[in-house]
Amino acid sequence: MKDILGMVADLSRPKLLVQAARFGLEDYRRDSRLPRLLQQERVPGPGAATMALLALEGRLNDERIAKSAEYSVARHVDVLIALMGETQLLRASSKQLRAIT
Repeated sequence: MKDILGMVADLSRPKLLVQAARFGLEDYRRDSRLPRLLQQERVPGPGAATMALLALEGRLNDERIAKSAEYSVARHVDVLIALMGETQLLRASSKQLRAIT
């Protein structure tokens, strides 16, 4: 079984979606974005948030591939921005843990 960072690394999405998400990453604020995206009052930790975002992004990607009328490219980019932001937090915390041990 892969770890969370491995699952994120395995994602393959259209270049334009990824570029748009990277562009928005600078303005990512987890305290305001995560409750809205995940429809939760509390902001989960980076691991739980990443898992929830992976599931949400997977559903959005399925809608994109199916050319569903409900698909929103703006929402997909928003979720990808959050996923990238949470991944950065996970990587940073992972490095800190390795430095301590």
